[in-house]
Amino acid sequence: HGNPQPRVRTETRLASAKSYSARREEPPSPFSSTQLPLPLPLPRNSSAMAPPLSSWPWASLGIYKYFLLGPLVWKVAQEWAEQGGAPLGSRWLHLLLLFSARGLTYQFWFSYSNMLFLTRRRRVVPDGVDFRQVDHEWDWDNFLVLQTLIGAALVNGPLPLPGLEDLRVWDPRGLGIALLLHVGLSEPVFYWAHRALHGAPLFGQYHAGHHSTPVTQPLTAGFGTPLEALLLTLTTGVPLAGAFLMGAGSLGLVYVHLLTFDYLRSMGYSNVEVISHRVFEALPPLRYLIYTPTYLSLHHREKDSNFCLFMPLFDLLGGTLNSKSWELQKEIYQGKNDRVPEFVFLVHVVDIMSSMHVPFVLRSISSVPFENHLILLPFWPVALVYGLLMWCCSKTFLVSFYYLRGRLHQTWSVPRHGFQYFIPAAKAGINRQIELAILRADRMGVKVLSLAALNKNEALNGGGTLFVDKHPDLRVRVVHGNTLTAAVILNEIPSNTKEVFLTGATSKLGRAIALYLCRKKIRVVMLTMSSERFLKIQREAPAEFQQYLVQVTKYQAAQNCKVSPPFKPSDCSSICTLVL
Repeated sequence: HGNPQPRVRTETRLASAKSYSARREEPPSPFSSTQLPLPLPLPRNSSAMAPPLSSWPWASLGIYKYFLLGPLVWKVAQEWAEQGGAPLGSRWLHLLLLFSARGLTYQFWFSYSNMLFLTRRRRVVPDGVDFRQVDHEWDWDNFLVLQTLIGAALVNGPLPLPGLEDLRVWDPRGLGIALLLHVGLSEPVFYWAHRALHGAPLFGQYHAGHHSTPVTQPLTAGFGTPLEALLLTLTTGVPLAGAFLMGAGSLGLVYVHLLTFDYLRSMGYSNVEVISHRVFEALPPLRYLIYTPTYLSLHHREKDSNFCLFMPLFDLLGGTLNSKSWELQKEIYQGKNDRVPEFVFLVHVVDIMSSMHVPFVLRSISSVPFENHLILLPFWPVALVYGLLMWCCSKTFLVSFYYLRGRLHQTWSVPRHGFQYFIPAAKAGINRQIELAILRADRMGVKVLSLAALNKNEALNGGGTLFVDKHPDLRVRVVHGNTLTAAVILNEIPSNTKEVFLTGATSKLGRAIALYLCRKKIRVVMLTMSSERFLKIQREAPAEFQQYLVQVTKYQAAQNCKVSPPFKPSDCSSICTLVL
């Protein structure tokens, strides 16, 4: 996506770099976000006069916008007190329940699409979500607030719809009527209105912000201007209104229609192919009755095709069907968009609370700096149960990814919490999980796997030497922070160096450097006051190379050395490098 953009909302909402700062620098794929320039909406502080219905009236309220639903809560509380129990027939209660259920529908798809251990191979756009998009879509649920308020106005209006006074639980006739009205009215109205939004000047005034999201997410489905939300409200409400006007409305129809509508919307924006291409090959007409995430992503990229709501039939009739839709859908479902990482960072869960900050739980939590949110306390027992299930049944899984200089880096997690590393009986199981992850990375063709945190504990596996010694033919390089740093330092030492003066010589980093250099027959002058620690390191070197390790106790021994990395062979005849 290029360099990270300025924060739109607040500087304190710092998204996790591994979860949200993914970007590509390789040749663009059909869905690479670098392929086309993305339009940007007008800044919030723009001095230009905004068109009507292009900004939300409660935009400045932040989280306090939910107080707009306070009157509904008050109505439910009144009815609860009057009836002495839950007012199950309350229209106000059902409006609030619908608001929650619809939000959970989008949350379900958000969680699923970000469970990379399930969806990695079928992601439509391989890029990750950057800081700007997280902030941009922060108030994605504005349309839910608006539609709940509109519903409250209709329920309490002077001319309520027939059937609202004596609301039935279910009437099967209503489902058929709603389906006919959706196909006959909602789909074509949305199609032509959507095409109009892509024309000038409406696109720049109302629709550019929606298309400025590089990678569609289920929450992107709700992100837009009030005008777009009203268009969605119309297309959603027409089938319901028609069913009620014909005397076939019911409470069940409201739930089924709205939740199905939201389910299909969030599925299309999920960026994960969920319908097998074999289904469309077996039933070709079906491809004109239901869209796919690939179908919608093509619209978001190219902006001149695939305008339909859910049914590509209307793009076919309108001449705007993208001919690449089904072939690309097949390729993506088959995993041809997948790629082997070059670097894997193998972590573990820190504790129960931090386990709820992973990218596939709540974006409002995982995209801010870590802290113990009180709102998560009720879910602590649930997270504990999942932790125990992982201990019993899970294996190492993919958590997040990012691109750096065109190279794919992934973060894998061992399904263990920090406290489990201090249980003696758990040692063998943890090492087995790490070993399986290393072997899996080796089979995949990963170049480097780095052990993080307690996975590299000396008492656990000798900093990873247990696995390297057990599998000497590994192609993947197993490292951790110290050995990787040592490799960087060694790479900076001039190739014609004959002697090295090493400070911090008995640290993990110094030990790794000393043992490597002595095998190259480079004399290593090790500064340390501890003969015991020096001798311990010296004994680790093969007998024929131990003579190249020399202990000194004063800095004066390095007076003829040059500081690494700057070095010129002509500076001295006795080549020596000082490693600080």
